[in-house]
Amino acid sequence: MGPDEQDAYEPPQEVAAFVSRAERLASGAEHRVPSWLRPGDPENRWPVLIAILSVIVIQHAIPLQYTVLPRWPLIGMELLLLLVMLVVNPVRISRPTTIGRWASLILTGAITVDNTASAVVLAKRILSGEVSNNAAVLLGGGAAIFVTNVIAFGIWFWELDRGGPFARRSGEKPYPDFLFPQMTDPSKAKPDWRPTFVDYLYVSFTNVVAFSPTDTMPLARWAKAMMTVQALVSTTTIALVIARAVNVLG
Repeated sequence: MGPDEQDAYEPPQEVAAFVSRAERLASGAEHRVPSWLRPGDPENRWPVLIAILSVIVIQHAIPLQYTVLPRWPLIGMELLLLLVMLVVNPVRISRPTTIGRWASLILTGAITVDNTASAVVLAKRILSGEVSNNAAVLLGGGAAIFVTNVIAFGIWFWELDRGGPFARRSGEKPYPDFLFPQMTDPSKAKPDWRPTFVDYLYVSFTNVVAFSPTDTMPLARWAKAMMTVQALVSTTTIALVIARAVNVLG
C-alpha cells in the first residue's frame, strides 16, 4: 500500500466507533474516580484547633477529685504539642512532617488516656459512695468527661482513617476505614466532597449517643475496636452519673 493509499485508508465503521468511545471514556476518566479518592485541597486547621482547645479548657474544669494526673503539667504538655502542630501547619494541613504527625498522635493519646482514667475514677467513687453529694458538681464532671470523650475519639477517627488527613488528600490509600453515605451514593454529595474533621466528629458523637454506628459504618477492625471502647466509656459514665445524681436529688 503506497503513501497515498495509506492516507486515504479509513478504518471499518465498527473500529472507528470503538476508538471514538474509548477516547470519550479516557477524556472523562478523572471525573469518574470518586471525589474522596482524588487528590484535593489541604484541610483547614481551625476546626481541629478549636476542638483541642475546647478539650483543654474542659480538662481544667473537671473536678480534681475525679482526676488522676495533675492538671497543669498535663495541660502544659498539651499546649506545647499544640504549638508544634501550629508551627508545622498554621492554617491549612498541607505539609506532612514526622514531628507534626507524632505531636498530634501523642496529644490525642494524652487526652484520651487522661479522660478514660478520669471516667474510671469517677465510676469507682460512685460505686464506693465516695463522690460528692452535690448533684451539680457530679453532673458537671460527668458532662466534661462525656464531651471530652466525643472530641478525643473524633480526632482519632480523623487521624487514622485511610492514613490520616495527608494520605486522604493525596488519595494514596484507596480503601476506607469508615464508609460515609456520600461514598455509596456520590449523587448526594458535591463533586469535590471528601470527609473532613467535622464529619468524623459527628461519627464520634452519634456513636456515644446511639451506642452504635448510625449513617457511617466502621469497616476496619481498629475502627470497630475504638468505637467499642468509646461507647463503653460513655455508657458507664452516663449511667452511673445519672443514677447517682437522681439518688442525690431524690
